[in-house]
Amino acid sequence: MLRHLSIRDFVIVDQLELEFDSGFGALTGETGAGKSILLDALGLALGGKAEAGMVRTGQARAEIVADFDLPAGSPLRDWLAEQEIDASDGSVLLRRVLESGGRSRAWLNGSPVVLTQLRAAGEWLADIHGQHAHHALLRTDAQLALVDAHGGLAARAAEVAELYRAWSVLRRAREAAEEGASSTERERELLGWQVSELRELAFDVDEWNALNQEQARLAHAASLIEGSAEVLDGLVDGEYALAPQLERLLGRVADMAQHDGQLTDVQELLGSASIQLDEALHAMRRYRDRLDLDPGRLAEIDLRIQAVTAAARKYRVAPEGLPDVLAESIARLERLTRQSDPEALAREEAAARGVFMGVAQKLSGARQKVAAELSAAVTEAMQSLAMAGSCFDIALRAVEEGCASGLETVEFLVTANASQPLRPLARVASGGELSRIGLAIQVITSRNAATPTLIFDEVDVGIGGRVAEIVGRLLRQLGDDRQVLCVTHLPQVAAQANWQWSIAKETREGQTLSSVRQLDAGARIEEIARMLGGVNITDTTRSHAAEMLGLQG
Repeated sequence: MLRHLSIRDFVIVDQLELEFDSGFGALTGETGAGKSILLDALGLALGGKAEAGMVRTGQARAEIVADFDLPAGSPLRDWLAEQEIDASDGSVLLRRVLESGGRSRAWLNGSPVVLTQLRAAGEWLADIHGQHAHHALLRTDAQLALVDAHGGLAARAAEVAELYRAWSVLRRAREAAEEGASSTERERELLGWQVSELRELAFDVDEWNALNQEQARLAHAASLIEGSAEVLDGLVDGEYALAPQLERLLGRVADMAQHDGQLTDVQELLGSASIQLDEALHAMRRYRDRLDLDPGRLAEIDLRIQAVTAAARKYRVAPEGLPDVLAESIARLERLTRQSDPEALAREEAAARGVFMGVAQKLSGARQKVAAELSAAVTEAMQSLAMAGSCFDIALRAVEEGCASGLETVEFLVTANASQPLRPLARVASGGELSRIGLAIQVITSRNAATPTLIFDEVDVGIGGRVAEIVGRLLRQLGDDRQVLCVTHLPQVAAQANWQWSIAKETREGQTLSSVRQLDAGARIEEIARMLGGVNITDTTRSHAAEMLGLQG
């Protein structure tokens, strides 16, 4: 559950430190006081979309920190271990910083993370139901996603979508092969010639580097031979060669060192120099002996270099890029060769279709079971929401040959009266009915969810009276085994809460800020009375509020 929420400089909140209890908690207050802002801040910590306008005016950054208990046995524990994020203290700390320029940073238990990691962790910790969520129920894609999510079928549905895409690629390839056989053949001939040419060239990067080095050496062979002779002359063969002079000087110092030991170091240094000079002399002689004026080899290398550079110019790449051109040409030729055989493509297409159909049929069977169970549960819930005699049904419409979502689409059907036929939800539900149906679906699906914290942001819009009281009881029942937070304007809903906060707007030093106050028993009576009676609160209103609070549970 959510234990603590810290908010700094977020919209109209300057600083809040909030401690949360278990059970069902209601957040109430005047319109515009900032009730939904608290949930927006929590949504940001859970990986929601950030906007620069969320930073309080005049401040450099906003910061949100949410502290959750780590649910026992939750897959989140294993996921955190995979991400190498420590969770040994049994808590999950999500931190989000949003700068006024729009840049956002995130941390998870003190470790920097990317937004996708923060969002993944948040999905295991809390589920936020927005005040307009019921409008999404009018979209068939949202209806299908809800069925899959409720039945734990999302991963299987994603697999089906991927298999359908693979099958579609092969189907389009087969159709293209049948329609463009002549143009494909011309391209195959061109690619075949290119592959043959590049294979015959047999370019190798290591050989290319060695050729360039050898070409440079052979092209300057005459000057290298001349230079070698000059060096050897200076070292040993010339009139003033260094080696004989160094030997003579070394002998002279050796004689002197016999009379003065201070010259021993000089003698050793000259001895080392003599050895190094001798090694240089032998190395220079070996180099000179290997040098050879070979115009034939030079011409051969020049021709090879010209062939490589010509090919590189032709394919508009550096010589080092020729192997990539060859690999790409081979791959493209193989694809075209395969595509030039529609029968082979048809066999591949049929195999892909078979794999898709097998997995999709299993998904369909699972969806039928989930749809029947969810239809019955929502219909039962609707009876208690002042919709007696109503019926809800999830229809699975078969799609010939399938689609990315499987072998069917989903449509929510409803009737407000048992004597009337089922019709699409978008066509028959009024605003109030849609709110109640949406709330029933959210409550039912939340019962099966593993998420320990459920958050409802004014989902009770469009209802009132006895229905509102029933909604409050449903939320309280949900709060028996998990944490439920609800932003509400309805006293009937707030009165059912285990605990209640009041959010208000106040002006401090010329700034409009939001504040939060935890309500004790007396303060709850005043707040419920305000929600009931508006501006003028009478003793009768307070008595009614106290009665409502006494009836909870």
